Amino acid sequence: MPPRRRCGYAANPGRLHPVSDSDTDNYDDVDDDEDNITMRCLSCEEDYDPDDAGTCKECYDEANETEEEYKREIEELKSKVNFLKLMYPACTDVILVPYGDSNVGSVHAHKVILMNRSPVFRAMLENDMEESRSGTIKIADVSYDALRVFVNYLYTSEACLDDQMAFHLLVLAEKYEVKNLKAYCEKFLIARLNLDKALANYAFAHQHNAKQLQDSALALITDNMNKFIGSEGYADLKATNPRIVVEIFEAYLAKQVNTASPLKT
Repeated sequence: MPPRRRCGYAANPGRLHPVSDSDTDNYDDVDDDEDNITMRCLSCEEDYDPDDAGTCKECYDEANETEEEYKREIEELKSKVNFLKLMYPACTDVILVPYGDSNVGSVHAHKVILMNRSPVFRAMLENDMEESRSGTIKIADVSYDALRVFVNYLYTSEACLDDQMAFHLLVLAEKYEVKNLKAYCEKFLIARLNLDKALANYAFAHQHNAKQLQDSALALITDNMNKFIGSEGYADLKATNPRIVVEIFEAYLAKQVNTASPLKT
């Protein structure tokens, strides 16, 4: 059988380059038979028949994984750069003010970021509205800390949550139609849902159109109805929002009917 020519590749697993005789002193004599070629991965030194693979799959996969890691790092760095811009008010062109907060403070931002992340902000700033003319957006019923975290999320898609902050951000996300943030807050609250929080979370979710949280809280309530009736939270909810209590009972009765055993004939 005639000796086979060997080829190698480097840097990019998908590109092949001939290996010179000086680099392969221990190889057999080279002939011109183009039909029989073996490729050698310069990373792991393994040989591969073109009919079987044509390249080193392990190294190729590793290179792809590394590329994806680099892409993620680049996106993270871009987010951090955008967030750092908040630290330099001279570079910003809009101010968000927590209207009514006794803790005086404002958050500087860029119109292009707000418009890109929220259709509500886009409508404010694209049209001839007071916010667009003045460069100031007053936001009622929000603390400075919550507003700061909200704007930070618009830049970085990151937020450090506790229960209280999740409630505040969900309200802002609903108001300004930031869907990803709203879903993120709902998932956070659902993961921490228990019997003590179920009634309050249901009432909150009902008020702010948080469907996932509302359904999860309602399922927990109707599964443990005997524990809620007569509780202090139930009494408070009955006094402040009897409509929600009626809805809970309707859901409970419907569940009882659906789970009842069929009548024997």
